Amino acid sequence: MKLSAREVSWSAGGVSILEGVSLDIVPGEFLGIVGPNGSGKTSLMSLLAGIRRPRSGTVLLDGQPMQDLGRREVARCLALVEQQAETGERITARQAVELGRTPHLGALSPWSIKDDGIVDEAIRNVDMAQFAGRMWHTLSGGERQRLHIARALAQQPKILLLDEPTNHLDIGHQIGLLHLVRQQGLTVVAALHDLNHAAMFCDRIAVMNGGRIAALGRPRAVLNAERIHTVFGVDVHVEHEGEHGCHIRYRAPGFSTTEPELARRFS
Repeated sequence: MKLSAREVSWSAGGVSILEGVSLDIVPGEFLGIVGPNGSGKTSLMSLLAGIRRPRSGTVLLDGQPMQDLGRREVARCLALVEQQAETGERITARQAVELGRTPHLGALSPWSIKDDGIVDEAIRNVDMAQFAGRMWHTLSGGERQRLHIARALAQQPKILLLDEPTNHLDIGHQIGLLHLVRQQGLTVVAALHDLNHAAMFCDRIAVMNGGRIAALGRPRAVLNAERIHTVFGVDVHVEHEGEHGCHIRYRAPGFSTTEPELARRFS
C-alpha cells in the first residue's frame, strides 16, 4: 500500500507552515522525517494521516485522494501515534490498547478471541504485559507512550505513522521501540529528533527546513556535515558506516578541530 503527498501546502493562523511538499513513501520502507523545530514535521504527519486537509495539493492512499475515503476505511490501513496523544478516560492500560481494534469491529464483527490475542501480542511487543491491569492515570509518560504504540500495532495497519515516538523514553526503550517497529514488516514514517536514530533505522530520510523538503535519500547521502550545519546550525563530523549508513558526532560550539584531526581523535 502506497502513501503519497502531491504538492501539499498548509497554513495556520495565516502563517504558511508547509509549502509545496511532494513525497512518495515506498511500500515496506522505514522513512524518517527530520528537521528543526518549526520545520513542519508534525504538520506533514497530520496531513499524511488525514487528520488535517491540505490548503492545496492532495494526499493519496493507494492512489485514492484521502479526503474521499471514510475515516474507518483509512484507520484499517493506517495508524498514527501522535506526539501528544492522551486520554482522560478512567481505563486500564489494556483497555487503552483495545481501542486499536475499533476500526475492525461492527455489528457483524463483534469482539472475539482473535481480538484478545492481537491485543495481548501488541502489549507483549512493547514490554508492557506486567502493566496491563494498571489504571492509565497511574502510568508514567514513557509507559503511556509505549502503550500508544501497542494500540497502533493492535490496529494492524499496513502503514504506521509515528510523530516523535521516543519522547519520554529512556535510551534503552528508544532503541528497543525503533527496532521493534522496524521488525514489524510495515511501511513506517517516523518524525524523529535524533539524527543518529534516523541513520540507524531508516531506509531513507527526508530533511525538512522552512516547511519544505530540503533533501531526501539514503542516510549517508542526506546527513552530511554541510547540510546538518545549514539546516540545524550545528557543526558535526559524519562517519560512514556500511553501504548507506552513517554516525554523527556533534561538536561543541567553538570547537575548531579539523576533520582529519577529529577523525584521528575518535579512531
